[in-house]
Amino acid sequence: MPKFYARRRLSILAALTGLIATVGLLNGPAASAALPTPVSAATARTYLASLTVATEDRTGYDRDLFNHWITISGTCNTRETVLKRDGTNVVTSSACAATSGSWYSVYDGATWTAASDLDIDHLVPLAEAWDSGADSWTAAQRQAFANDLVRPQLIAVTDNVNQSKSDQDPAEWMPSITSYACTYVRAWVQVKYYYDLSVDSAEKTKLTSVLNGC
Repeated sequence: MPKFYARRRLSILAALTGLIATVGLLNGPAASAALPTPVSAATARTYLASLTVATEDRTGYDRDLFNHWITISGTCNTRETVLKRDGTNVVTSSACAATSGSWYSVYDGATWTAASDLDIDHLVPLAEAWDSGADSWTAAQRQAFANDLVRPQLIAVTDNVNQSKSDQDPAEWMPSITSYACTYVRAWVQVKYYYDLSVDSAEKTKLTSVLNGC
């Protein structure tokens, strides 16, 4: 069973460092609110050092075991909530579907004006979570993970980029916008730490390398 750690209180300096990094990275066209600001690189390095290193095991994985895009508020589900959060001037129908707006994808630098061109990426993919310990979770815990709007786990990005990423970890896939690398791995480590998920050796090596350059 994962240990859902309480959020650690960051120092003022660490919080400002994370904020400054995020402002610098999210300055593309039409950028607005995006995923919650991850912990600082220093905190991420501390978190990473405490994660269990283990071989991944996908035995029994089924995406349907992670109930995702649940109702968040009114008629809005998780996908629609993230689209509104991550877009600019988003207009929605009575059913909460985004009918217009602008979205900047931090993974590849593309800007879109149709919600159909966006996927909501699980930054730590569902299959990766399963491989790393979620196979022992309850259905409720998997649902919470798949719809987590509090941790930096969900983000609207170009659909085919998300599909290219698939279930790969940072040792296998990183955003093509290299300036986003630090934010991406800080978020990855924070999510894994919060949910007490393991990392494999190649994954840890890549995370360590990127964080050391942040």
